[in-house]
Amino acid sequence: MDRRSFLTTASVGGATAAAGSVLAAPAIAQEAPQVTWRLASSFPKSLDTIYGGAEDLSTRLNEATDGKFNIQVFSAGEIVPGLDAINATTDGTVECSHSVGYYNWGKDPAFACGADLPFTLSARAKAAYNYHGGGIEQYNTFLEQHNLVSYPGGNTGAQMGGWYRKEINGLADMQGLKMRISGLAGRVMEKMGVVPQQIAGGDIYPSLERGTIDAAEWVGPYDDSKLGFQKVAPYYYYPGFWEGGPTVSFFVNKGKWDELPDSYKSLFRTACQATDQNMLAKYDMKNPAALKELVATGAQLRSFNEEVLTAAFNAAQEVYAEISAENESFKTQYEAMLGYRDEWYLYQQTTEYTFDTFMMIQQRNGALASEG
Repeated sequence: MDRRSFLTTASVGGATAAAGSVLAAPAIAQEAPQVTWRLASSFPKSLDTIYGGAEDLSTRLNEATDGKFNIQVFSAGEIVPGLDAINATTDGTVECSHSVGYYNWGKDPAFACGADLPFTLSARAKAAYNYHGGGIEQYNTFLEQHNLVSYPGGNTGAQMGGWYRKEINGLADMQGLKMRISGLAGRVMEKMGVVPQQIAGGDIYPSLERGTIDAAEWVGPYDDSKLGFQKVAPYYYYPGFWEGGPTVSFFVNKGKWDELPDSYKSLFRTACQATDQNMLAKYDMKNPAALKELVATGAQLRSFNEEVLTAAFNAAQEVYAEISAENESFKTQYEAMLGYRDEWYLYQQTTEYTFDTFMMIQQRNGALASEG
């Protein structure tokens, strides 16, 4: 065969192969069904970081499927009230929701295990437990009875301990304190003498201003900075021991989940994990500057002393024992965390803790100050 003949033949073959690949694309695309879901968020649009997690998921799925898998995101109150988002997913009002499991504490305390329990895991430890310690599987085993499937979809990191109209110098100052806090955390605080109050986010500021409540917990510096609490309750305490690493989750109606092709299920899980990490990274970026701004505008930072933290820790253990005695689903999930929690904090006392502590000392000594 001469060179010209070879090139002509090769070109035809290459064109044929290319045409084959082009022709195959529509066939592959046809295998991907058009899916449109509605998602009820538990959060208002004003909380762009935590509400934005649902939009993040929606964008990732839409892009990965060339517009075939669409999730329409609705903020709290647009379809159902924010605290009803999970229940709306169970009954099929919406196909999915973006919420925090402890919002369904009243329906079943075991819902809280997929979100956060006081004095358990940090955000990083929670991710390790969820993805490699069986946390996701444990939670979904429980959720089957509620017609749900769930995957982590965000984390705020350790939250702040709330805003107080007076200083908390010891346990005595907690007695009779009316505090906006709910769910499992409220039950723990109640054992310390606090009077828990269930108040919607939009009503917190006027309640503090009027003195209807004495304190309120929200999230952390970036979200709190939007609400102006420092003007009426200037003492800003840390840490929020009830939320050391709260997982925000995507909940899907199990019937709708089962209808998805395996490829969509895989994409959904992957997009959830990306959203999970992305939200934490956003908070880690935004919180430092927000805290500086809060202090500049009147917030007075305080840490809970050891007496308060120890009393809270002991109260939490009492609550866990009480709930575990009457709720097997809660007990199973809680006890599954404990072994890993012990290993995690033992390990953290070595390289991570030492490195972070050394760098904090350098920061306090001014050695990390940027030039200019």
